[in-house]
Amino acid sequence: MALSPSLNLKCHPWTSSHNLIHRLASYPSIPANPITFQLSRNSAKRPSAKLLSAVPSGISNALLSPDFTPKQLLDCLRDEKDEKLALRLFQWASEQPNFVPALPVYEEILEKLGNVGSFDSIRKVLNHMKLSNVDVVERVFFILIGSYAKFELYDEAISVLDVMEKEFRVRPGTHAYNFLLNVLVDGNKLKLVESVHSEMISSGVKPDISTFNILIKALCKAHQIRPAILLMEEMPKYSLAPDEKTFTTIMQGYIEEGNLEGALRVREQMVAAQCQWSSVTINVLINGFCKEGRIEEALIFVQKMVNEGFCPDKFTFNTLISGLCKAGHVSHALEILDLMLQEGFDPDVFTYNTVISGLCKKGEVKEAMEVLNQMLSRDCSPNAVTYNAIISTLCKDNQVEEATELARSLTSKGILPDVSTFNSLIQGLCLTSNFNVAMELFTEMKMEGCEPDEFTYNILIDCLCGKGKLEEALRLLKDMESSGCARSVITYNTLIDGFCKIRKIEEAEEIFDQMELQGVSRNLVTYNTLIDGLCKAKRVDEAAQLMDQVIMEGLKPDKFTYNSLLSYFCREGDIQKAADIVQTMTSNGCEPDVVTYGTLIQGLCKAGRVEVATRLLRSLQMKGMVLTPHAYNPVVQALFRRRKVKEAMQLFREMEEKNDPPDAISYKIVFRGLCSGGGPIGDAVDFALEVAEKGYLPDVSSFNMLAEGLCSLNMEETLVKLVDKIMVKARFSQNEAAMIRGFLKIRKFSDALAGFGRVLESRKPRKSYWR
Repeated sequence: MALSPSLNLKCHPWTSSHNLIHRLASYPSIPANPITFQLSRNSAKRPSAKLLSAVPSGISNALLSPDFTPKQLLDCLRDEKDEKLALRLFQWASEQPNFVPALPVYEEILEKLGNVGSFDSIRKVLNHMKLSNVDVVERVFFILIGSYAKFELYDEAISVLDVMEKEFRVRPGTHAYNFLLNVLVDGNKLKLVESVHSEMISSGVKPDISTFNILIKALCKAHQIRPAILLMEEMPKYSLAPDEKTFTTIMQGYIEEGNLEGALRVREQMVAAQCQWSSVTINVLINGFCKEGRIEEALIFVQKMVNEGFCPDKFTFNTLISGLCKAGHVSHALEILDLMLQEGFDPDVFTYNTVISGLCKKGEVKEAMEVLNQMLSRDCSPNAVTYNAIISTLCKDNQVEEATELARSLTSKGILPDVSTFNSLIQGLCLTSNFNVAMELFTEMKMEGCEPDEFTYNILIDCLCGKGKLEEALRLLKDMESSGCARSVITYNTLIDGFCKIRKIEEAEEIFDQMELQGVSRNLVTYNTLIDGLCKAKRVDEAAQLMDQVIMEGLKPDKFTYNSLLSYFCREGDIQKAADIVQTMTSNGCEPDVVTYGTLIQGLCKAGRVEVATRLLRSLQMKGMVLTPHAYNPVVQALFRRRKVKEAMQLFREMEEKNDPPDAISYKIVFRGLCSGGGPIGDAVDFALEVAEKGYLPDVSSFNMLAEGLCSLNMEETLVKLVDKIMVKARFSQNEAAMIRGFLKIRKFSDALAGFGRVLESRKPRKSYWR
């Protein structure tokens, strides 16, 4: 689309462009998104009015003598902010004998009425103009067109052309059509654009450069870049040449399509046509480079354009800062921010928010707070977005108390916490098991007039479902309905999953049926969750019927759908049907994954068909599939149970060397297998030492099994050394270790092992056999 005039910024002298490029030339390629900002506006100086009492009561800020001049009337109208009082003032003034119809006066009252959509009053003022025989010009009707467009009354905006010609005898010219076409394009009413343009041509109104630029903007908005270029090529037929806006609009269109190369080709055309460029064109291309993550090329381009007279401005800096932050290169963005200050540009709230958000995403809250303090010291007022970024990060870091303090301080700064603020705090409280406090905050949120959104409810419903408090979750669902908050498939899926996990399948089915009544489309996750619940409840026939419904709904079953049925048949020992499921998956184009095969292998082992499971494992290896412990563990366990220790250990070592590393269950299986008399006890001791080195510590029951074996074989010294080694790895305190060693020294092994077990439990190690 064409660029907003607000981007035509003042060009500041670029005193250190050489340093900029040298400081930034080594930066990595970083994507950036388009940046917009508002220019500050200086309020016009309010004219003073003569203090007399002739104006009717009720009209404030507009005191006018009966012998007022048109200028005094205009000044008073401009002063009056209330359009109703302004209209009363105008009506009073128009009834005075010395009232002189003046076009600026009519334009001012029409602007005020148009801003609030008071179209009946506008009609009355237009009739007054007609009766006053004031010389009406095109720009008066631009006010009316713009007002209709503001309230999306585009048909009425088009009808203004008829009013001009039929009622005021002002024939719409090129400027009138251009103004109308532009508001239609900005309103995305592209079909109406085509209609109005056809009318313009048939009326004999000659298009100018602005007409072409507006039409090109419309085509680019409709993603029709090629027709836009063809339209540009037609301009010479009308004795017109493309200008900067023409080329820049098409460049922007290409960039929006993700085609920077196309934009660069258009720039080459612009250069060949010797068309002058401004900072707007250059910034569009810089943004294009950043948007595609080509920051190094963006910097080279900046240097080249600086050499040709380009002065990087606020938009340039913001584009680079945004791109760097979004890619996580915040330290580089901070350097650009420093350079921006050195060049005399004041960062705005967008600049600071971008940097603060980037720091927060990297978890650097302390640094974000420093930037916030810098922001405050430069009189740049933070907004809710600024604080929300910090509050959200504090909550994710489990610093909910600090986040809550910061949120409560917002009101003293004149900033009202919004729904994002509350959502971050509620989510943080739920994640830190402070659900009751989260519910209190939820209640406070509503009392403060901040309406919870779907995300708020979903956080709380998910937490309640996780706690098994489904009745409370359902009450929240009803609260959503009564408050008019949208319920999405995520809300219902969460509830269905919650009921399935506590084996309340009938309630889950009721929620499933509610979705249809509420007009919420079920997705594959919905079906998969209920199918899995039905299979675990041994209602496999209904699960199979639901799978048929999945296909009828136009959804394609995935591996999760099939794996639920597969798991059921494996648990039931029906290997033939389990194999049929795998065959069906393959024939339906759903390639079984390692979880699927692991489930089948587990079923085979459970059914005592270890040799078949082993052959399947080998065939998967031949296919080049990277196997996980989920596939190996059942076979290793089955081999240990058959006292085939050597084969079990060979398979375990193979898992270590060739595939995904063993998990906690793998170590538990091997350790228990070695301790249960399936091999030399020395192997169990060596294995315990081996895994302790890797950071895995045994649970009490597993270790006691080994200890009993060592004591029964009179290998107490080995037990003492093993306990000592594990105490070092588990970082027992000196007092804890001394107590246990004391019991061992006097051969009170049961007391030593009891104390040893208590300390291990208290450690709650990150890795353990049983986790």
